[in-house]
Amino acid sequence: MGIALLLHLLAAVIWVGGMFFAYVALRPVAASQLQPPARLALWAGVFKVFFPWVFAAIATLLLTGYWMVLSFFGGFDAVGMHVHLMIWAGYVMMLLFFHVFFAPFKRLKRAVAAEDWQAGASSLAQIRVLIGVNLTIGLVVVAIASGGRYLLS
Repeated sequence: MGIALLLHLLAAVIWVGGMFFAYVALRPVAASQLQPPARLALWAGVFKVFFPWVFAAIATLLLTGYWMVLSFFGGFDAVGMHVHLMIWAGYVMMLLFFHVFFAPFKRLKRAVAAEDWQAGASSLAQIRVLIGVNLTIGLVVVAIASGGRYLLS
């Protein structure tokens, strides 16, 4: 149980922390200091490195989460509302990530390769909004994970 919980928490920290860093620190600096070609190439490269970590985090969260619920917490009927909220919020986050990865990120990579900066900017703007939504959900999940048992009982 201890290893599963550790892996679960590390996966959440990597995903949510990565979004926080990208959205709150990297984005404003890149926007203020880089021209569109360099900025769009930077983001395409950052996402290319970060997104495999998100896939690994998703796999880890699903495996460890379900394993803990089914092996240690007595199944879904036995866990509190906070666990159900985390699961459903996690599903929403995963779906948003998959959309980002398979749609606007794919378009961003194509636009950067073709040096179509207007199309790239449009794709990046869509990614920014969706990551902002996912970050907000992720921070709520962290709050639920840390205090939900006490707040929702």
